[in-house]
Amino acid sequence: MTTPFRPITMALAFIALTGCVSFGGKTPDSLITLTPSATAPAGSTSTGNARTAIALSEFEAPAKLDVTRVPVQVTDSEIAYVKDAVWNEKPARLLGRLIAETIRSRGNRLVIDGDDPGAQAETRLSGTLREFGYDARTGEVVLVLDAAKSGAGSSLTTRRFEARVPGVVPEAAPVGTALNDVANRVAAEVAAWML
Repeated sequence: MTTPFRPITMALAFIALTGCVSFGGKTPDSLITLTPSATAPAGSTSTGNARTAIALSEFEAPAKLDVTRVPVQVTDSEIAYVKDAVWNEKPARLLGRLIAETIRSRGNRLVIDGDDPGAQAETRLSGTLREFGYDARTGEVVLVLDAAKSGAGSSLTTRRFEARVPGVVPEAAPVGTALNDVANRVAAEVAAWML
């Protein structure tokens, strides 16, 4: 025998349950991405061989950068994250694609972006993204990339690239703009080094 209170009780239980279940956090108002200041024109083509092609491997990153949040260096041993500043993808991948596009835009060398096991390129770019965030101690947005360029045979060259934008307010919009700025500056320097 069904009582008239059972459907009401089930409905109330369902409503109470929906308050306890979360299918994800609050969606951010906007996401941060990197936009190249120079791009290869539409219809441009590149050809190459193992000697002339450039292959880019995905950059390594420490745990604080291997997330979609923007880190803040609060003290020498403490980090936090910029409120409401969220990458649309992990920053090491975004930076790698930005560098690849910057190299493409500056010449006609074949650029192989990503870990393609079939790519036979003597020149390879890899590295570690050391810093890419906000430094509260100095009020700067900072990018530090340790890059490695391998060539024919066993030749290997490393170089540290660094860019800073001072006087940035620790809020999502100005930090995002400054991150794009430092990324494009480093990408231009890496492109000049690779070509």
